[in-house]
This record gives sequence, C-alpha cells and structure tokens, in this order.
Amino acid sequence: MAGQGTSSAVNQAQPAPGAVRRLPAWHASLAAYREPSIGKSGWQLLNTLLPYGILWFLMIRSIQSGYPYALTLALAVVAAALLVRLFILFHDCVHGSLFRAKGANTFFGYLLGMLVFTPFEDWRFSHLRHHVSYANLDTRGYGDIWTMTRTEFEHASKWGWFAYRLYRSPVVLLGLGALFSFLLRFRLPGKTTTRIERASVLFTNLLIFGVMLIAARFIGWRTYLLIQLPVIWFAGMAGIWLFYVQHQFAGVYWARKQDWEALRAALEGSSFYQLPAVLRWFSGNIGYHHVHHLGPRIPNYRLRECYEALPALHARPPLTLRTSLATIRLKIWDEDRKEMVGFP
Repeated sequence: MAGQGTSSAVNQAQPAPGAVRRLPAWHASLAAYREPSIGKSGWQLLNTLLPYGILWFLMIRSIQSGYPYALTLALAVVAAALLVRLFILFHDCVHGSLFRAKGANTFFGYLLGMLVFTPFEDWRFSHLRHHVSYANLDTRGYGDIWTMTRTEFEHASKWGWFAYRLYRSPVVLLGLGALFSFLLRFRLPGKTTTRIERASVLFTNLLIFGVMLIAARFIGWRTYLLIQLPVIWFAGMAGIWLFYVQHQFAGVYWARKQDWEALRAALEGSSFYQLPAVLRWFSGNIGYHHVHHLGPRIPNYRLRECYEALPALHARPPLTLRTSLATIRLKIWDEDRKEMVGFP
C-alpha cells in the first residue's frame, strides 16, 4: 500500500506534456552513482546515532548533577547538528537510496522519523510531490517555502499581505517555524494524503509518545523537555535554513507550467551550497542540492563524488556561508524580471 500511495502522489504531480526536453549525454552518467553501499550506510547510522545517544546521556547527567543549564544547551547545539544529519539519513530512506532493500529503508525511515519527529510515509508523500513540482509556479505548495509572485503580493488582501510578510520574517520562518513544523504540523496528516500516510502519522505519534513516557519514567518530564525542546528547535532552525537556501537564492529558476523544464529546474532551481567540511558532514552533503534533484536516488555520501566527476554540474556559481546570508532579503518572485526580489 505504501507504493500505491506514493505512486498516486507522483502521478498527480507529473509535469505538463512537453515539459521534458531531450536530456544531454552526461545525464546518463548519473546512474553510476545510484548504487548504495550497505557498509557506508550502516557506518553513517552508527557514527551518527551513537554520538547522538552519548550526548543525550551527557545532557541528562549535566541536569541531574546541577551543572549550569548553559552547559546543557552547548551540548544541545552539537546534538542538534547530529539530528540534522539524522534527518538527511531519513531523507535518503524516503528516496529509497540509503539501502537497496525497500524494507530496510522503510524500517529505518520509521525509526529515524521518530527521532526527528517526522512521519515517514506522510513526509514521503509531500516530498516526492515537491520533487516533481518545485520551481513550477502553477504547482506551488508541496513541501516548499511559501512564495508569492509580485502580482499576487500586490493584489493580496490586507490579511494575506500581513500573513505573508509575517511568514517571511526570519523570526517566524526560522524560529517559530521550526517549533511549529516539528512539534505541531507533522503531528497531523496532509490534506490530500491516503490511508497509509495517515496511518504513518498516527504510528509515529504513538512512537514519540511512547519514548516520552519512558523518558518521564526514568529521567522525569522536566529533564526530558529541557533537553528535547532545544535540540529539536536548534535542529529545526538549521534544517529550515538549509531548505530555504536550496530554492530561494539570486538567479533561481521559476517558470509557469507550460514553460517548466525538469532539467532547468534541477540545475537552476536548486542551489549548490558550498559548506566547510565539518558542516558538509553534519548536513549529509545536502548542499549539493542540484545534484540531488538531478538524481534523487543517489545516496548522500555519493553526491560530492558525482558532482566532481561531471563538469556540467559546475556551471552554477556556489552559495557560500557569507553569500547565503543575502538570500534572506529575497521575498517574492517577479515574473517580469524573472528573479527573486525583496518586498516592493
């Protein structure tokens, strides 16, 4: 049934006839990087889950021993970075790229989904729709950042104008958005999901609640909340920022349905976020986002290898930590100028 729900999601969001153009010769080379390695995938799970568990133990002991809460928060920052990496592994399970076997991807998808507070099948449903609809102005709203065109913004009602400006403020988008998404939004299924996606939300909620009860029994509610809330908040802010800069940047590609091209959407509608090595590790190479959209079945640990092997992927100038900060000023899509601009 999981396959039926996903197939339905993808079929409903297929691009218009004519949107697919003849692919360049190098595109076929992407297939060589799709094969996952059970050794590398297993090692990624071990080298992320184990230190994440150790950090939880240290944070618990820091609170129980009466150390300053600032120490717990410092440990929570590192734990949050590991949680971002766990989300990338969860994301690979969603695409069926962490393991060859569908059952292994599903099992670890649910396990990691419990840790990152995200239901596997429900998020898979919306995320696969995102992959076939991003950069398409006529199919916005599936797993993306709310983006208005300049015309829509100028003709919005006072409430719509206020809501959009509020949503686009960094405090709401990154700060409150992280808590809203992971603590509230993902506790409910999407509007157009099927029975399997709704069941995955219920099952994940039960798993999370079960962990909470066990934690409350052994370490107490106060200790659990003093650790879990900052960890999920810090990780959520980092995750939303990563997703924001992947599709909201100067020179990004958007098009109406009749003009939308899958290849251009991947190469020009997704960024290359060039991060330092340590941040690249914590973010699971997701900065090579244009490569990911070209080959969603490529495991995270092969994205950089693929990028370096194919010169055609080097055409887009990368975003750096410094230049990415300017993207926060981009608010709406100007269809006449074909670029993201600030509020008028």
